[in-house]
Amino acid sequence: MKKLVAYITTGYPDKEFTVDLALALKEAGVDSLELGIPFSDPVADGPVIEAANLLALQKGFKMADLLEVSERIAPKIDTLWMGYFNPFYHRGIDFFLEKARTFGVSGFIIPDLPHEEGAAYRTAFDKYGVSLIEFVAPTDSKERIAHIVKNAKKFIYMVAYAGITGSEKQESLEPIIESVREQTDTPLYIGFGVNEKTAKDKARGVDGVIVGSAFVRILLKENLTKSEKIAKISTLARSIKESINE
Repeated sequence: MKKLVAYITTGYPDKEFTVDLALALKEAGVDSLELGIPFSDPVADGPVIEAANLLALQKGFKMADLLEVSERIAPKIDTLWMGYFNPFYHRGIDFFLEKARTFGVSGFIIPDLPHEEGAAYRTAFDKYGVSLIEFVAPTDSKERIAHIVKNAKKFIYMVAYAGITGSEKQESLEPIIESVREQTDTPLYIGFGVNEKTAKDKARGVDGVIVGSAFVRILLKENLTKSEKIAKISTLARSIKESINE
């Protein structure tokens, strides 16, 4: 069965909502949850997730909120931290790895940490038993893909196109899928531009999909109550999970 990874923005509109939404997504069939760490300059994200980041920061998000939420949900749903490198570097990667191991957070997704720079931290990730998720993109050569995926763990994040999240750009992905499959058996998940309309098609040839903007767009709707947001996001997750496994 193909997997569904859901991204949500931690702390928006508040911590309790994040916990409730995470557990509802588990019930809706989500296999892994990316807890997005609000950051002032989310360079890989489109306007939807960027807006949620800024709103969470305006509401006073602190890294302590991420830790509290993670401690409560990680025992119940496979949890990953998705964030930019600056906050990890500022506090110290070992601090976060130790917390991740304690809470049961299984991996980090750091889109602005290139593979080559991430190599300096892999020993620490291995020490704590936490995965550093690797990225591959259509612009990568076969040689570079082979280097990136050689020791990839948990899953490989395939960027569907060069650009930011939330766009609906399309690029031919068969060559990159073939290149990855030639080098590793590590599961390959696709992200960027995956929503209820595109998920079934994008899931072809891969092991799972990563959905973010489609969920966060509902999160931002001011005319919905918190319970209505959770219900709509859960319904959407259930629909996407079914579509990729038809």
